[in-house]
Amino acid sequence: MKDSNAPLRAHLSMFIAEAIWGFMAPIGKAAMNSGFDGISVVSFRVAGAALLFWLASFIGPREHIPGRDIVKLAGAAVLGIVFNQCLFNIGLSITSPVNASIVTTSMPIFAMVLSFFILKEPITWKKALGVAIGCCGALILIFSSASAGNAKVGDIRGDLMCLGAQFSFALYLALFNPLIRKYNVFTVNKWMFTWASLFVLPFTTVHVSQLSWASFTAATWLEVVYMVVLGTFVSYLLSVVAQSVLRPTVVSVYNYVQPIVSVVVSVAVGMSVFTLPQGVAVVLVFTGVWLVIKSKSKRDEELRAKR
Repeated sequence: MKDSNAPLRAHLSMFIAEAIWGFMAPIGKAAMNSGFDGISVVSFRVAGAALLFWLASFIGPREHIPGRDIVKLAGAAVLGIVFNQCLFNIGLSITSPVNASIVTTSMPIFAMVLSFFILKEPITWKKALGVAIGCCGALILIFSSASAGNAKVGDIRGDLMCLGAQFSFALYLALFNPLIRKYNVFTVNKWMFTWASLFVLPFTTVHVSQLSWASFTAATWLEVVYMVVLGTFVSYLLSVVAQSVLRPTVVSVYNYVQPIVSVVVSVAVGMSVFTLPQGVAVVLVFTGVWLVIKSKSKRDEELRAKR
């Protein structure tokens, strides 16, 4: 029997997950300003989430997964967690939370382009125009960061790394969405974060052990707890709930929520400034993404041809 509430639950789950990730940029930046760096944040997130998902899997429904799919989830972990989190967190450590959040809006554009090559989705004039406008917005953001040389405005290296993180996650959505739909959220995340920990921790353990642990305040530890429990465990749990129902392009659209939350919080607490070029970049990127999403999908074209 079809669950009529599944779409509503999926949309609500994705909205909450993106809102949580929206707080990640200013909260993560605050932790980094207190002594944590991008590499340490990634280590805590993947190891902490792996532990939490294994514990949750004993409570959730038991599910057998073939060895070949466990191996496929290793590839999903590389794109959806390792590359995505390493590039984003390290990029965030050297750019502003406002820029990091604005760049997240490029992911739907990547999702559309990758859908053309991987899923054979048609590229309409709206998609082409949307990609061009969105790219102009990204270039304005990058060039304004390069000329500013101000950590509160941004850094071109961090912007490009955050951009790479969006590409990685878009590729993960395009390649592994069918696999994600086959299993429950606990099974998928348990194995993905296990693989991510195996890929990341051997290279970061020594680095993490050299952190100045005694200098971290209670507030800093609360920020780390937020990133691990809410920003990783809860948000990835909710995002996989959404991915099991929604198409990759729809999932990617919810990235709109992140910059709204991040920009408001970051500017409100004085962690970032919002400049005119950034405002123009936001308008261009959002306009580009809107045009891409409004264009017809492959299914729409097939239905139109049958009429």
